[in-house]
Amino acid sequence: MQFTPAQIYHVYNQGNNQERTFHDREDYLLFLQLVRKQILPYCQILAWCLMPNHFHFLLVTSSISVQLKKVGGNELTVLNNGFRLLQVTYAQYFNRRYRRTGSLFRQKAKSKCLSDEAIDEGEMVSNDTFNGYPWACLHYIHQNPVKANLVVHPGDWEYSSFSDYAGIRSGSICQVETGKKLIGLTNSDFVAANMVELPDWRLKKLFV
Repeated sequence: MQFTPAQIYHVYNQGNNQERTFHDREDYLLFLQLVRKQILPYCQILAWCLMPNHFHFLLVTSSISVQLKKVGGNELTVLNNGFRLLQVTYAQYFNRRYRRTGSLFRQKAKSKCLSDEAIDEGEMVSNDTFNGYPWACLHYIHQNPVKANLVVHPGDWEYSSFSDYAGIRSGSICQVETGKKLIGLTNSDFVAANMVELPDWRLKKLFV
């Protein structure tokens, strides 16, 4: 993954061969604990969703995100290294708990820059709200559990930031107000988003 400061990114990965990576609530919560430790110090998370065999994050980078860190014989940005440690540490826990061996996730998470231009603090992305890719990605992330027939309504899925945006929960991972400012999202826009069917061509633009 390549990151530059002040950009909005969609970061995602899935289990090897689409293998299940979360079995129960304990797994999801442990992964979120690791997110707080390995990812939050280096970026702002605007939206997120953990699915049974993959994860999604919508995040905005800063100058801290791209600071370099020596890892073995390589230099990685601290955010890249954070996602590396997140996956490695969680896989170690998962393998111990379920008595398995080997890698759990695909080797590297992927990222797609969704910003049209660099953003300053508090500045909105230069897109119309319902046409911008950051908006589409936030909507897509929250609709994932519904599309997968895990729940009827996105608010019924505990392991996403939907409830934070809906005002049902005040979580500590997602920067809701920052997300609203950068994406240009109002409370009424968020409600209306759940009625919008995103076309396939737009969804493809959210991925590498």
